[in-house]
Amino acid sequence: MRAIISAGGTGGHIYPALAILNKIKEHEPDSEFLYIGTHNRMEKDIVPNKGIPFESIEIYGFDRHNLLRNFKVIRCLMKSKSKVKNLIKNFNPDIVIGVGGYVTVPVISCAKKLGYKTFIHEQNSIPGKANKYLIKYSDKIGISMKSTLKDFPEDKVVFTGNPCSEDALKKEPMDKSTLGLHDDKKLVLIVMGSLGASTVNKVLVEALPNAKSDEYEIVFVTGKKDYDEISKNSFPENIKVVPYIDGMAGLMKKTDLIITRAGASTLSEIIALKVPSILIPSPYVPNNHQYINAMDLVNVNAADILEEKDLNASTLVSKMTMLLNNQDKLNEMKNNLSSLGIDNSAEKIYCTIKEIIEGK
Repeated sequence: MRAIISAGGTGGHIYPALAILNKIKEHEPDSEFLYIGTHNRMEKDIVPNKGIPFESIEIYGFDRHNLLRNFKVIRCLMKSKSKVKNLIKNFNPDIVIGVGGYVTVPVISCAKKLGYKTFIHEQNSIPGKANKYLIKYSDKIGISMKSTLKDFPEDKVVFTGNPCSEDALKKEPMDKSTLGLHDDKKLVLIVMGSLGASTVNKVLVEALPNAKSDEYEIVFVTGKKDYDEISKNSFPENIKVVPYIDGMAGLMKKTDLIITRAGASTLSEIIALKVPSILIPSPYVPNNHQYINAMDLVNVNAADILEEKDLNASTLVSKMTMLLNNQDKLNEMKNNLSSLGIDNSAEKIYCTIKEIIEGK
């Protein structure tokens, strides 16, 4: 298969794109790929480092608060279309795949106008502006959340789940002892990601000294940016503070409760691995979509929620200890998570892509 894949801006778009790419390679090892991303975001480093051919375009999202800046946005969009058309024609793909971010707009729209087959994937409960615009340029649209079915044409939409979930299931469980943890104690994993992490980390530094216990252990993943400052603080012996964990899904398989944001990829792993959670949605994202993502789980008693506006040292520790002491509630969350996920999401996306290529 020859495939152009485009996604950009955040890991929530990039890692599902890579999961799709890896699934194609699994089935068709001789496949060739071209990844088109932005010139100044995460993908420009992540993708080339994985040995994937990468081309960048200069493109930006529209800014509602700075209308003059949007003239530059439009100029870059027009210029990028010219480059994208040449890239597509020269590569001559069987399929062009968009996995979110404004970089996909010229890629998918130009591909369709040139007569190529297209597929887009939406990770969040509320479709992003790029994917809403690209509906008319897409042959099929994969979605991660059932609640999003209503937002796309019935003849185009496919409930595929998020391909990151399948990657998470393949991870080997991490040996807790590598982090100095004990198998006979419950484990709480706290990880906030990059969006507004510093805000929550400040509360955690205040809260965690009150979480001393002989019955459970906490791994607090600070993020590399905040680690040096946070590690200067004193924490109880049952709390391990680390900047980053490689292979987080492996540790999630040993986790009794995770406290985290409600990004689409994170939730896909929570659902796939059936990990009870306290979700703290980031309020710093478009359309407050993390809150909507979280409520998809909360509404079926598959997770608990603590909004950032209600977050303080007392509310966090209280909610955490209440859940840890209520095994029936944790089991209920696990059982309810079972009804939300698709275990073979990347496989389902691959099959959908093959059907598009074969004209089925």
